[in-house]
Amino acid sequence: MTVAVVTDSTACLPAYRVEQANIAVVPVHVVIGERVYNEGIDISGLAVTTALTDGREVSTSKPSPESFANVYRQLAFQGATEIVSIHLSSELSGTYSSAVLAAREARIPVRVVDSRTVGLGLGFATLAAADAALSGHEMDEVAETALKVGRASRVWLYVDTLEYLRRGGRIGTAQAAVGTALSIKPILEIAGGRVVPCDKVRTSARAQQRLIELGVEAASALGNRVEIGVQHAGARPAAEALSVALGRALPGIPVVISEMGAVLAVHAGPGALAVIVSPLA
Repeated sequence: MTVAVVTDSTACLPAYRVEQANIAVVPVHVVIGERVYNEGIDISGLAVTTALTDGREVSTSKPSPESFANVYRQLAFQGATEIVSIHLSSELSGTYSSAVLAAREARIPVRVVDSRTVGLGLGFATLAAADAALSGHEMDEVAETALKVGRASRVWLYVDTLEYLRRGGRIGTAQAAVGTALSIKPILEIAGGRVVPCDKVRTSARAQQRLIELGVEAASALGNRVEIGVQHAGARPAAEALSVALGRALPGIPVVISEMGAVLAVHAGPGALAVIVSPLA
């Protein structure tokens, strides 16, 4: 049996890792004004942060079931006999439900996995699943690997303002208003597949220090058998500083730096930072 692995573009995986692991990626859509873009193909996170800074109307939309069906058909044509399709949390997007609808009509078995996470949390889970597939594991074993890594991953997010999360419906209006009024710099976490409050600080410097502390604590709890990522939305210098600090605190563990990607940038807003800690499969 040949197991193919599919994910969506919010996994934020660099092109060379996708190619090496033979992963198929379905783009999530970004809408700026009246134009629809495909994440990872014709729009970048930088383009989104620029549009948001300019005050333009920006939103996201899920891929259609037909988008997934086309990918599943192509993989079957190329020789796949089973597919594991791994996606961002169903609490944050309808992407998972589109994949489920397409899987029902696929000509070969498709197991759709709700990773309950996003960004490099999803990316690391997908890479672990792809490694399992390339090693000859069966579909259910590949899916369980993705579930294990995705749901054990810890993702913390710092945003300059809660306004963009409010616009996207990821947090309530009252919560955003209180944060703005009190000049709070929130630390958020993806927990149970949702965006939830984790901590509150008063300055950007303290927020970044708190991200480091949380990352080190999580890595230590997992015996340092982890992968670590730092993501940013137009804040490369701050992301590099976080990476250096995490590297010093956790010597021997590589830290991956990447842009959040266009879809995550829409909801996190310019200047956002994230630290991701995922267990090794």
